Amino acid sequence: MKNELKVVISGGGTGGHIFPAVAIANEIKAQKPDAKILFVGALGKMEMEKVPKAGYEIVGLPIAGFNRSNMLANVTFPFKLVKSLFMALKVLRDFKPDIAIGVGGFASGPTLRIANLLSIKTLIQEQNSYAGVTNKILSKKAEKVCVAYPNMEKFFEKDKIVFTGNPVRGDLTKINLSPSEAKKSFGLEPDRKTLLIIGGSLGALSINKGIASGLKHLLNADLQIIWQTGKTFVEQAKETVANIQSQRVYVSDFIYEMDKAYAAADLVVSRAGALSVSELSLVGKAAILVPYPFAAEDHQTQNALSLTSQEAAILVKDNEIADHLVETIVELAENAAKLRVLSENILKFAKPFAAKEIVEEIFKITQK
Repeated sequence: MKNELKVVISGGGTGGHIFPAVAIANEIKAQKPDAKILFVGALGKMEMEKVPKAGYEIVGLPIAGFNRSNMLANVTFPFKLVKSLFMALKVLRDFKPDIAIGVGGFASGPTLRIANLLSIKTLIQEQNSYAGVTNKILSKKAEKVCVAYPNMEKFFEKDKIVFTGNPVRGDLTKINLSPSEAKKSFGLEPDRKTLLIIGGSLGALSINKGIASGLKHLLNADLQIIWQTGKTFVEQAKETVANIQSQRVYVSDFIYEMDKAYAAADLVVSRAGALSVSELSLVGKAAILVPYPFAAEDHQTQNALSLTSQEAAILVKDNEIADHLVETIVELAENAAKLRVLSENILKFAKPFAAKEIVEEIFKITQK
């Protein structure tokens, strides 16, 4: 079909990049079922697993990040970069996309750089309140930059910025299960108050350790728990639960059916990454946010403060986890009025049509 839309979406590394990318792809397909979509990711990164599970083809580049703390680790970096550029060239020449979309992450650099050289139009989707170096560079030749936070003119040209919010997985608000049914789907009791712990798609070691050390206290507070640990902590978490011999904790390294997890949750503990904040706002869940302290320009703390200033979440600092996290969870879980206020206020931050607005920009650029 001569006039069919062909789109390359590039980037990844974490769920914060991958899931918005998939949401954009899903919205394109919803509006133009004949559209052809190809993802370009980084070999060894989680997009190589998650994107095919979402039903899309992906090509992996050997690109890796530049290690600023260990310069010797960068010996192979130039070779990986050059190889990735040539691979991106072949992919784009063969696929002939109408537009290349960069969502952040290692692979977006080579892919969009080659797209610029081939005069393929580009669009950037920046999820965070502090733009990454790659996106700042790529934005110079991009048609549009779709952002999730206001006041991004310090990073991008003002006339290119479109304030869309972050696209999230469309299934989050379409679930037909009641909270009781959702809890039962995790093997938990239908009427017991449920805590959901999500440290980001890769897990959060400090949160995991804090939960593990305070697990008995949480269970004694009559809570049941859905615990997404990430791959590096899952065995330790399972061992901790086994030692306690409790049937009230569901442990998994990664939860694919987050719609069910959110539906089951009365309270959520989460990092304050852009995607996490967007999802929590959309589903209207009372949340305790624990910002990752080493994020660029400490942008996770800024994300969290934007909510806490409006009584839409509670903030616990990463270095205060041992002293305050479990106690804060228990106090909040026992305060039904506070849970309700947090839930109502975080809903005000929701941007439910982000994916549609981004896709509208794509259609304007491609005129298809």
